[in-house]
Amino acid sequence: MDILTQGLLGAVLAQSVAKKEEAKSASVIGFASGLLADADVLIRSSDDTLLAIEYHRHFTHSVFFIPFGALIAAILLWPFMRKYLTPPRIYLFSLMGYSLSGFLDACTSYGTHLFWPLSEERVSFHLISIVDPVFTSILLAACIYSFRKRQVNFARIGLSLAGIYLIFGWLQLQRAESVIQVYALSRGHDVEQLVVKPTLGNMLLWRSIYKYDQQFYVDAIRVGLFSESRLYEGDSIKVYEPDEDLQGLEKTSIVYQDVMRFMSFSDNYVALHTEHNNVLSDIRYSNQPTGLDPLWGIRIDKNRPEQHAKFSIYRNITRQNRERYVAMLLNEDLLPVE
Repeated sequence: MDILTQGLLGAVLAQSVAKKEEAKSASVIGFASGLLADADVLIRSSDDTLLAIEYHRHFTHSVFFIPFGALIAAILLWPFMRKYLTPPRIYLFSLMGYSLSGFLDACTSYGTHLFWPLSEERVSFHLISIVDPVFTSILLAACIYSFRKRQVNFARIGLSLAGIYLIFGWLQLQRAESVIQVYALSRGHDVEQLVVKPTLGNMLLWRSIYKYDQQFYVDAIRVGLFSESRLYEGDSIKVYEPDEDLQGLEKTSIVYQDVMRFMSFSDNYVALHTEHNNVLSDIRYSNQPTGLDPLWGIRIDKNRPEQHAKFSIYRNITRQNRERYVAMLLNEDLLPVE
């Protein structure tokens, strides 16, 4: 999730095991430790831009790295906290702060190497958006109250409410998946691969992508709290076939290997960009819930097989996209696309 929420979760976790007089120190240590897992963003290369996405949410987010990540945090924080706490207490609060960083990221749809090195699978529970104001506000209120009043019980209440909110996300996910499964059958489609994920900042509007007969179908489902669910039909696009598109290229070439790396990162939800036939899109993410315009992709040059693909971000959020997003979020009819 976003860096603020990661830090807040770490702070509240550390507060929950602190004594009253340790609440403030635990907050600082937990917050800093909660951020440390995302230090993997520093692993990057100007030549190989895929390296950054390959190692983001990698070994530093594994459950098996938690004791070592906590130890690194404790060592870094010890010079600043040794006047207030003993080394074992510093490590305990670092351990608590670091402990759920990987799990929280796995609750989103981006993918986390939660069980590395035993498994290279990128785990995604699709329960919550990368940015969710409600979830963050719960942790923020708990953190501030516990810090100022030194009432660590409030930290435990905040953690309980945050857990309940994630359970609510799971329930919403089940409802959204049920809607799209029924709708796919009404189209005569036998779903071969499916991902349903919350859109930015909420648990009401979900984006669905499923595969059938070498096509990806993209739709949005508005899952209300007290109203019936509503589906907004989107577009479809041909599934990307690397062996078809990269005919003539050696499988040992850098371009071919980079395409395979990107497909692994994208869990094979890859299609050619609708406007650029040399750009591969991760269609799980788009500028609008029903759209095909990607948030990111890679640009390849098949005429230069030994040159790395270039990872690019596409954030062309137009006024019309914003208006359509709000309309779907509010369960309103959509205006025709201009």
